[in-house]
Amino acid sequence: MARATMTISLPREMARKVDEIRKREQRTRSELIREALRVYFGAARTLPVYTPTARELRAIEQGRATLRRGEYYTLDEFRDWLLGSPNET
Repeated sequence: MARATMTISLPREMARKVDEIRKREQRTRSELIREALRVYFGAARTLPVYTPTARELRAIEQGRATLRRGEYYTLDEFRDWLLGSPNET
């Protein structure tokens, strides 16, 4: 089988996880990534494609506009609001 070499970049934590799994399973990185891609390609063929309705597309655009205006809270900010900020005394 002819092979093509590819170079990819991964976040450090993801690369660490790849190395952890490949060592445990006694595989090379290439073998592990090939298997992950086979699974991904198989799933992509079997998953249905969802087309949003016009109403959903409008709601998505409204949400994006809100984000562009900076009118949002991060998950950490929301959690702190719910639980009370750990910095409060």
